[in-house]
Amino acid sequence: MNASKSTLKYKNWIIVVSIAIPVVVAFLFRIRLENVQSLSFLPPIYAAVNGYTAIILLVALWAIKNRKINLHEQLMKTAIGLSLAFLVMYVAYHLTSDPTPFGGEGVVKIVYYTILISHILLSIIIIPLVLITFVRGISQQFTEHRKIARITFPIWLYVTVTGVIVYYMISPYYV
Repeated sequence: MNASKSTLKYKNWIIVVSIAIPVVVAFLFRIRLENVQSLSFLPPIYAAVNGYTAIILLVALWAIKNRKINLHEQLMKTAIGLSLAFLVMYVAYHLTSDPTPFGGEGVVKIVYYTILISHILLSIIIIPLVLITFVRGISQQFTEHRKIARITFPIWLYVTVTGVIVYYMISPYYV
């Protein structure tokens, strides 16, 4: 199977997953599981997972720039796995806990919401970008992989770093 057929094989899955994740997450935000123990311990853990993902992305960039292709591939698989772990913990927390309102005021509130909104929007956009980039890499379409990775990497890094920033900004307001 040539590279373009390999990519086409994944196209429908990429579309389905890229739409399903944000839709399911938005739907689950409307649900609160009653009589279930709160998972209020999760936010610092999933914030740390975001931080580790950012570090792994940076090390993966170093690895590929130093032609350590196997290391790069393993790090990228780890980054995807950590992002999935983050998503599961994030949804589990929000299924068992009420939303935490941000208590800051003035400029801090504007900064917080600017970071939060950009983080949320880019976290939706990054899903298909990561999947397409990954498929092109594992399909050995390295020219196409590099082209999209130049877009995917900074967005993914921004999403992971701003996830940590959002956590630190809202953490004083957790109950």
